Amino acid sequence: MRKKLGGCGILGVGIWLAVTQGNFATLSSSFPSLSAANLLIVTGTFVMIIGFVGCIGAIKENKCLLLSIDKYAQRDLKKGLHLYGTDGNIGLTNAWSIIQTDFRCCGVSNYTDWFEVYNTTRVPDSCCLEFSENCGLHSPGTWWKDSCYEAVKIWLQENLLAVGIFGLCTVLVQILGLTFAMTMYCQVVKADTYCA
Repeated sequence: MRKKLGGCGILGVGIWLAVTQGNFATLSSSFPSLSAANLLIVTGTFVMIIGFVGCIGAIKENKCLLLSIDKYAQRDLKKGLHLYGTDGNIGLTNAWSIIQTDFRCCGVSNYTDWFEVYNTTRVPDSCCLEFSENCGLHSPGTWWKDSCYEAVKIWLQENLLAVGIFGLCTVLVQILGLTFAMTMYCQVVKADTYCA
């Protein structure tokens, strides 16, 4: 339900930007349709559809719908593994290393996910039971076997209240920041009107 409402909110902001601001926030002169408003509309629609499918799956207790979202997330994470250790992706690399070390897991489904990334029987050193340089080149008996996807999912379910409160606080700070920025903008416009 939250995804659907978040998607509605993003969609609403995108439509508002498109109606009131026109092409003000165009991101590229060669692609005029690539504007902040259009990106928000597309993102909001996508999030709303995914949220809607999830809600229908939960209401109808339809495992097929719920599993399709689950499988999509796993497939997307596996695509992200290919960016591990590449230039410009230090954040992703660090995130995977921390997750695999802290949750004592390896890969999205299991350690074999890394074989496709490296095109050999190898995993990152963060998958090792006992960390050492190049330990990911050793045998599978020295690696974590559990799925990181399942480990993180279980952790999120156990800590749902804390994650929800953190999310709400983040949203509140963002809304306050937007409100203060808009108030400041209005005051500047009002001051320019009086001075002119």
